[in-house]
Amino acid sequence: MAQEPTPNDKNAASAQAKILLTRTDLQCMGIKLSNSSLLRAEARGAFPRRLRISAATVCWDRAEVNAWLQARKSERATWQYADPS
Repeated sequence: MAQEPTPNDKNAASAQAKILLTRTDLQCMGIKLSNSSLLRAEARGAFPRRLRISAATVCWDRAEVNAWLQARKSERATWQYADPS
């Protein structure tokens, strides 16, 4: 007889489940880089690497993209776009 999953089992499974983003999802999040720019950023380690789903389909891990966005937000405190004087 199989046991019913407990709430802790369900939380652990959902925590491990990856949510994948398409290029359209990235654009909706405000990441409007061309494919070439994304490839260059991924190669430099400046953007999360894509996951290849099929020959013509790629996606990105939402948790990795959100972490990248949070890092960009934290950099705002140190950026200076113009001379403050």
